[in-house]
Amino acid sequence: MGTITLASTATVIILIWLGSLRNPFHVIKEFASTLISSRRFLILFITVAGILFINKYELTIEKSMKFQADFTPWIFGIEGHFVKNLQEFFYNPIITEICVFFYVIVFQSLLIASIGVYLLNKNKLFVYATCFAIVINYVVAIPFYLFFPVNEVWSYPLSGVTFHMLDVFPLFEKLYRPLSGLDNCFPSLHTSISVTIMLLAVRSGNLHWRLITTISATIVVFSIFYLGIHWVTDMIAGSLLGITASTLGIYWARLTLNKEQGLHKKRSKAVDLSY
Repeated sequence: MGTITLASTATVIILIWLGSLRNPFHVIKEFASTLISSRRFLILFITVAGILFINKYELTIEKSMKFQADFTPWIFGIEGHFVKNLQEFFYNPIITEICVFFYVIVFQSLLIASIGVYLLNKNKLFVYATCFAIVINYVVAIPFYLFFPVNEVWSYPLSGVTFHMLDVFPLFEKLYRPLSGLDNCFPSLHTSISVTIMLLAVRSGNLHWRLITTISATIVVFSIFYLGIHWVTDMIAGSLLGITASTLGIYWARLTLNKEQGLHKKRSKAVDLSY
């Protein structure tokens, strides 16, 4: 995982630089300043960290439950061999390497880079919106993982799908699997979060970031099929979740900022009266 961590860190730095056209290392100062100056952002950041922590231990919670169900045959009955046909049509070793890189490295890097880009651009609305949207994605997805288990396509024998991830990342099952359950397919978080970040970027007005996130979202969505991980149903559900999360994220971010501005105005009036 050391190599993945280094690659992700480098990718985050490059993405922040490309998305903001500013020194990416200045984001540390902006982040610390925002945490100190805004109690609401501090609470929101703790909430994001908390939901990611819960997601990390979702598999432990799942194992402790007696709930036994498998909706994979039902999904396969609807979709058939779509993923298998797509794999066979597009297969190429170079495409495999690109897909693995975006699925494992770029996807998680965009989560951090998004907040960094908006911090450096002084776009507080979208800093808040991104945090809210991340929380919404996980809050909605985790119950489905617990009570609507669907196995990854490659693990269902009748699908005839190959797990191309292992062609490039042979230790995936050992290093990455503990973070993502085999039956945590519906909805696809890779899709929902990629769509969320893309839609927020589009609405932010940042043309560079919009282009980067659109390209990334397109490749990630293609990758979930090409690598043999997700069903089309997972992608559709993930896309709907991404649309919902980005919309609600902006809405709640505006409410939060309005409350902050109202509080600052009250404090300013109180200071003026004291003089």
